[in-house]
Amino acid sequence: MLELKSIHTFYGNIQALKGISLKIHEGEIITLIGANGAGKSTTLMSISGIAKPRTGEILFHDQPIHDKSPDEIVNMGICQVPEGRHIFPQLTVQENLDMGAFLRSDKAGIKSDMDYVYSLFPILATRRNQPGGTLSGGEQQMLAMSRALMARPKLLLLDEPSMGLAPLIIKQIFEIIKKINKEQNTTIFLVEQNANQALQIANRGYVIENGKVSMHDSAEKLLTNPNVQKAYLGI
Repeated sequence: MLELKSIHTFYGNIQALKGISLKIHEGEIITLIGANGAGKSTTLMSISGIAKPRTGEILFHDQPIHDKSPDEIVNMGICQVPEGRHIFPQLTVQENLDMGAFLRSDKAGIKSDMDYVYSLFPILATRRNQPGGTLSGGEQQMLAMSRALMARPKLLLLDEPSMGLAPLIIKQIFEIIKKINKEQNTTIFLVEQNANQALQIANRGYVIENGKVSMHDSAEKLLTNPNVQKAYLGI
């Protein structure tokens, strides 16, 4: 579904990604784990068209997307939930969700998807007329995910969805990620510092260190890998 081929991405003269290559197959949950500053978020932003790779290729269903604008990439079926949520705080919950469907014109489909996200996150339904900025951190994360789902993505990019959340909310978020993958057949690329939680729900995982992929295996094998356990699982 998605393939990155030797992606090199820079911020000015600073090289963040040093030849990243990876593949994501349709229907999978793939996780990318690594330390702070390893290049996890840059990988997602390179896919989304926000941080343009200097060299390399990104293919989505065999179509090059590394030269496309972020809105074109969303239109093709890739949506990102950024780190730190970044909802529209002055807009209501309902208006934030409407923004997610901005590029769509299928009114019946939009209503159906709206009902679905409200069923996923019932708390948002009770607060639909409340400004997004007044929600708790966990509720804002739910809103950010729901807003992305309103674009009906084929591939959902999640950047640190557990960041700053209470353990109970984290558990709920990860259960919802699995549900979205199963019920909507949405492929998910999950960037997460909580490596244990991410690997528990993923099919496969990649480990990134200093802008390079250092390891790739099934999630099950990465969970039992001594190097991964020591570096990322605290074992």
